[in-house]
Amino acid sequence: MIDAHAHVELFKKDIPLIIQESREKLKGIVDSITEYRKFHIWRSWELLKNDFDFIFPTLGYAPNEAKRGNWEKVKKVERFILEHSGQIYAVGEIGLDFYYARTPEKRENQRKIFEHFLELAVELNKPVVLHARDAEREVFEAIQRAGVRAYFHSYSGDVGLAREIAENGHFIGINTGIGFIPEVRDVAAALEIEGLLVETDAPYMSPFKGEKNKPWNVKITIEEIAKLKNMDFEEVERKTEENTVKFFDIPL
Repeated sequence: MIDAHAHVELFKKDIPLIIQESREKLKGIVDSITEYRKFHIWRSWELLKNDFDFIFPTLGYAPNEAKRGNWEKVKKVERFILEHSGQIYAVGEIGLDFYYARTPEKRENQRKIFEHFLELAVELNKPVVLHARDAEREVFEAIQRAGVRAYFHSYSGDVGLAREIAENGHFIGINTGIGFIPEVRDVAAALEIEGLLVETDAPYMSPFKGEKNKPWNVKITIEEIAKLKNMDFEEVERKTEENTVKFFDIPL
């Protein structure tokens, strides 16, 4: 199993234990190291870099940070990405989140910074990991214009757009919310397995109330997809692993 999207750095003092147990249960984790408030990408990088044989890093700028329009920070993050471009597997997560950005000013800040990092991904010839909430159509149109390959992580938009995304060669992320979010179940049921990646978004989206999510809970996502599609667990596991390796070009 591969967790296609997690934030191991957010476990802080428990990072060594989380990585140790993950190594016992998973083939790898794609960690989306993302600039957001106090979680600076350069600090997160230092916390994880000794495990980059198992953790496959991406670097990005969260839309909920982008709404602040801090271009000094944007440039600092951009420089860090350029300096480490040979070690990352995608640019992201980046995108738009209109659920939290309610004012025109905040949304415009998000748009400009999203476009900036899309251009950087094109320059580096990297795929992108996308955060899209209440703005899925706009994000899709932006990546189509940019001509980048994209992974819509933790997708909870409508089924029609999900099909359009997959038909254009991009991937949809199904997270551990599949057990309690109807929109996630609907998309997982509707799309062919060839268009899906499985993820936890750990420590978020926990399937267990009162607990932080863990990367190995990706097994639950696979189990739920297998039930929905009347497939064997092993077949869903194999295919989603292949999809993850294909999209990120990770060395497994």
